[in-house]
Amino acid sequence: MGNRILLTLGAALPLIWGIAHLAATRSVIHGFGDITPDNTRIVAMEWIGESVALIFLACFVLAVTLIDPSSRQAKAVYALAFAMLNVLSLVSLFTGFKNRFIAFKLCPVIFTVSSLLILAGALA
Repeated sequence: MGNRILLTLGAALPLIWGIAHLAATRSVIHGFGDITPDNTRIVAMEWIGESVALIFLACFVLAVTLIDPSSRQAKAVYALAFAMLNVLSLVSLFTGFKNRFIAFKLCPVIFTVSSLLILAGALA
């Protein structure tokens, strides 16, 4: 039971963060000021892409947790989610963390905490 709680919490963080990314897309794009239409589309594509990746990852972890968290397939999903979240954390640490905007500084923390919750739940 405890492992399901850890896994659900580990999935909830990127799910909520992904939804928050989607909600903030328009204001993030406007924050770049007067940029070309191509650059606007690129920023939108990348911002939405990260949002969708986070939401999908969370849903995937939640799905296998609801079906059978002890299966080999679930363990593989947990391992891949752990790896992906840590890669995203490193990318965010070396890029967004240097930004003055506090939300960018939260990304590596959220991704790392989420990955550790998933790892703890997978090992419990």
